[in-house]
Amino acid sequence: MADEYVLPLKVIEKYKAELKDLRSNGRNDIAEKIKEAKSFGDLSENAEYDEAKSDQAKLEARIAELEYMLAHATVLDESALTTDKVETGLYVKVEDKTYNETDVYQIVGSPQANPIENRISDESPIGRTLLGHKVGDHVIVEAPTGNIELVVLEISKEDIN
Repeated sequence: MADEYVLPLKVIEKYKAELKDLRSNGRNDIAEKIKEAKSFGDLSENAEYDEAKSDQAKLEARIAELEYMLAHATVLDESALTTDKVETGLYVKVEDKTYNETDVYQIVGSPQANPIENRISDESPIGRTLLGHKVGDHVIVEAPTGNIELVVLEISKEDIN
């Protein structure tokens, strides 16, 4: 995991609410499942007990993940964003010279990344390379599939698809 996550305040609040819910309701629900599964008898051959313990491990892993993210989160001041250069939180339209296509990405903190929706992490090869560049800049992205040449065409606070 990263040492710092740049996230909008609304995302941080969403994660805080999820954490609060998991700590109380989530843990209570799992405790009930474990209690019920124990009532079925022999734990060595009890599929319900194994499933409840597996669910408990997943819940605790998510709680730990949220705690870590929140402890290392920096609030993205969206009002301070300018479109002078590519920054986390902005949309960027690029011409991909390597694959001869145009793409629009939103650069986001890694917990918000969703490549299918063109929301790429500021820690990804493309996101990291685009940060700080201006309209007209040519950049070379060192990607696992090889180098990709991009030209920054437009930077915006709003989706420019």
